[in-house]
Amino acid sequence: MKIFQQSLQLKERKRGFHLITAEIMQALPQLNEIKTGICQVFIQHTSASLTINENADLTVRKDFETWFNKTVAENDKDFLHDDEGSDDMPAHIKASLLGSSVMIPISNSRLALGMWQGIYLCEHRNHGGERNLIITAWGE
Repeated sequence: MKIFQQSLQLKERKRGFHLITAEIMQALPQLNEIKTGICQVFIQHTSASLTINENADLTVRKDFETWFNKTVAENDKDFLHDDEGSDDMPAHIKASLLGSSVMIPISNSRLALGMWQGIYLCEHRNHGGERNLIITAWGE
């Protein structure tokens, strides 16, 4: 079994849902050495998250942002944790709802994503800064 791991630092992005599939594949060229296996992408932050969803229509990403902002609103008087601003606790909740990692099968040395699937960085902060990912792939 082969195991490869790579860190990837993503540039700062504005709040929203951003496709990062190509950046992940570029960061791990050793993928071509694994015919069948698994790839895990993990984000090392508590106010941003990862998900897999529609990769073609930009309105899907905008609708995600709209839904999350309606569902977990900022400036909620009941939130106590606001050390970094009004988006602080809402960002943590949104990240918990979506999760800190995604797992993708590797088939024929490629990520076995569906035709309309892409990996998103879900930036929940107004000024989240650079985001760090750990990409691990293993298999035969």
